Amino acid sequence: MEKKNKNKGFTLIELMIVIVIIGILAVIGVPIYRGYVRRAMAVEGRALVGAIASAQKVYYAEKNTFWSGTISDDTNPLRIDPRQNTYFRSATCGPGTTGSITTSVRITTSGTGDAAGITVTGDMTTTSPLTITETGT
Repeated sequence: MEKKNKNKGFTLIELMIVIVIIGILAVIGVPIYRGYVRRAMAVEGRALVGAIASAQKVYYAEKNTFWSGTISDDTNPLRIDPRQNTYFRSATCGPGTTGSITTSVRITTSGTGDAAGITVTGDMTTTSPLTITETGT
């Protein structure tokens, strides 16, 4: 009985085919994954704008005007501290669509670090609910 010598393992061509397939999957998958991550980062910005809008409603009920200024710590009259966020650490409030801070407010926050380039804006008037828009690359 003759013993046949069979080589066990992979050929160079089989190995190269596997590398090409992994490369194709990476080229397709990485940009899609990055898009999901950026959208998840923007959720933090929308949450911050929503919290500020809620505080603005309370402020409006007490003062009959919206608050205008920059929010970067908890010393603002809205008592919102954006430093607790990872990607959105400040926000600005100013006149909204009507052009008057007494009737409308625009809340804008921009991402930092990995979320740089993502801007979340919320508009609210005394008669309309908050609308949030976001831009980002």
